[in-house]
Amino acid sequence: MATGRTHRPATRSRGIPEATVARLPLYLRALTALSERSVPTVSSEELAAAAGVNSAKLRKDFSYLGSYGTRGVGYDVEYLVYQISRELGLTQDWPVVIVGIGNLGAALANYGGFASRGFRVAALIDADPAMAGKPVAGIAVQHTDELEHIIESNGVSIGVIATPAGAAQQVCERLVAAGVTSILNFAPTVLTVPDGVDVRKVDLSIELQILAFHEQRKAGEEASESGAPADRAAALAAEAEAAVAGDRKGPDGDLPAVMPA
Repeated sequence: MATGRTHRPATRSRGIPEATVARLPLYLRALTALSERSVPTVSSEELAAAAGVNSAKLRKDFSYLGSYGTRGVGYDVEYLVYQISRELGLTQDWPVVIVGIGNLGAALANYGGFASRGFRVAALIDADPAMAGKPVAGIAVQHTDELEHIIESNGVSIGVIATPAGAAQQVCERLVAAGVTSILNFAPTVLTVPDGVDVRKVDLSIELQILAFHEQRKAGEEASESGAPADRAAALAAEAEAAVAGDRKGPDGDLPAVMPA
């Protein structure tokens, strides 16, 4: 089976917009659910509703793939699963390393969705010598001293950073120097990378703060309608911050113990 080092997805060379690329996993998730139920075809309206987008946008996105469906029939579910999987590069094996095996890193290592979506956790890496050799999700944790050798020997091009913020940039630089060209960053900091390296950031505190904003706005609207005080909104915002900065700790410091969506 091919590895992440021998082939890159064709999305950029084919001129598919980044906004469309970002929606392809949503379509694939909805289509996979339909496939598991043995649904043979689906209309653009039904698939758009399942993916949470409007049907016009879905049809436009699929036009970039050269898939237009059949009038009165819809889209062939199995063919679309294959087509989108191919565009996303999921018809091959992508070895991934996770650096930082605290609560969050361990949760990511135990996430069963990686293998079913074309990703293989090749190694777990941590800076704590006491973690070396300990099994997490059936994989022995290795020390960061071995990082470059691990990346080279496994042909890794995707790295996941789940370290504290203070260590993330240094880890990022080592990953890039060793040949990693795509990084998923869970550390609460902005990474600086050279051209040619893609970074996707997952910041749980920001997502909670956005939800707190919406809760505050709703509470304010309710208060203006009923004359009740809006103190509850401020409390919700404070609780959201506290949830992220809570004292759940792993070997790598303060990391929320969550599973990815």
